[in-house]
Amino acid sequence: MNAGTVDDLLTRELRDDTIALVDATGREYDYHWLCTTSWKAGNFLRHAGVRDGVSVGVVGNGPLALLAFFGTTLLEGTTRFDPPRDLTDEDDFRTLVAPVDRLADYELPRGAQRVGYGDEPDAPGVHHFDAGLWSENPSFPPLSIDPETTILTDGERTVTHGQVLEAVREILEEYDLGADDRVVVRAPLSDPRTVVAGVIAPLLAKGVIVLPGDETGTADERGSYAVSSESVPEPNRIDLEAVSFR
Repeated sequence: MNAGTVDDLLTRELRDDTIALVDATGREYDYHWLCTTSWKAGNFLRHAGVRDGVSVGVVGNGPLALLAFFGTTLLEGTTRFDPPRDLTDEDDFRTLVAPVDRLADYELPRGAQRVGYGDEPDAPGVHHFDAGLWSENPSFPPLSIDPETTILTDGERTVTHGQVLEAVREILEEYDLGADDRVVVRAPLSDPRTVVAGVIAPLLAKGVIVLPGDETGTADERGSYAVSSESVPEPNRIDLEAVSFR
């Protein structure tokens, strides 16, 4: 696929019934759902202040956390998975997306927005991500994102769309990752290398992202690859050290 920025992996032309994501319960989501719901996430997060030049904290590792990341990406924001609890000194921090019961654990800068998912929030001023996804417009305006736009940070290292896709292509070549290959995410999303190898690489290959959970079958049934710095039950392991940003 000829992608210049990560948003190119979520275009209308890529929507079909091929499986894109498997959650921790084994539930499958196709590319039509992934693309359309990512557009809804972007439209919704725009109301919560997400835009170019701001950072968004995302807590969790399930489908809704990934949708928050994709929505932020479409809005040219920068995602930080599992940010620190005290964010009051982060001037560019604009929005926190987290399970409702964890929102109060975080101290945010003045003016930052809280978006909760899971249970419906009862605190005033908290947006409900789940409800917003189903009520938003399932389309998104055409994009023209500069490859130098930042997409991910861990608080110390910041990487751009261009760096991410260059690293992804090296992974695909080194590990011969292809269409329909299932990649189990066994490393923390707070490390940008995990997002590159476990989330974006399968999308570029038209493969399947498999989120971790209780194993209900053999490792081969969960995936043929796993992303981790430690030993894994899958037959192939993509080590985080294999992901490099130039």
